[in-house]
Amino acid sequence: MLLIMIINSILVGVAVLIHFEVLNLLSLTIPKLPINRRLSILFGVFGALLAHVIEVWVFAFGIYGVVISRKFGELIGPMEETLLDCVYFSFTCYTTLGFGDVHPVGNIRFLTGLEALTGVVLIAWTSSFMFIEMQKFWKVK
Repeated sequence: MLLIMIINSILVGVAVLIHFEVLNLLSLTIPKLPINRRLSILFGVFGALLAHVIEVWVFAFGIYGVVISRKFGELIGPMEETLLDCVYFSFTCYTTLGFGDVHPVGNIRFLTGLEALTGVVLIAWTSSFMFIEMQKFWKVK
C-alpha cells in the first residue's frame, strides 16, 4: 500500500509541475505574440490542451507500469492491457468521463481515483488561467 501511495504522489507531482510550467510559459508567450488577440487565445487553449494530453500520458505510463506488475490490481474490461489501452483508460479517469467499460480492481483504484481528482483540479486551473488571459483582451468600460 505504501508503494502505491508513493507512485501516486510522484504521478500527481509530475502532472502538477508540467501544468505549472506550461501555463507559466503560456502566460509569458501569449502577450508577446504578434497575432490577433483571438488567435492568441486560441494559442493558449491549444497549449493548455497539450499540457492536459501530456499529463494524461504521464498517468497512463504509471497505470501501465502498475497493471503489468500485477502487484496492485488490474483493469477489468474489453482491453488487452497495452499502453494505448491504458491511455484510453487514463483519459476517461482524468476527465472524469468514466465510460465504465473498463474499471480498476485492487489498490490501483486509489491511483485512478487520484487521477480523476487531479484532472478536475488541473482542468479548473486551466479554466481560471484562460479567464484571466481573456480578461486582458476585454475592454473595460
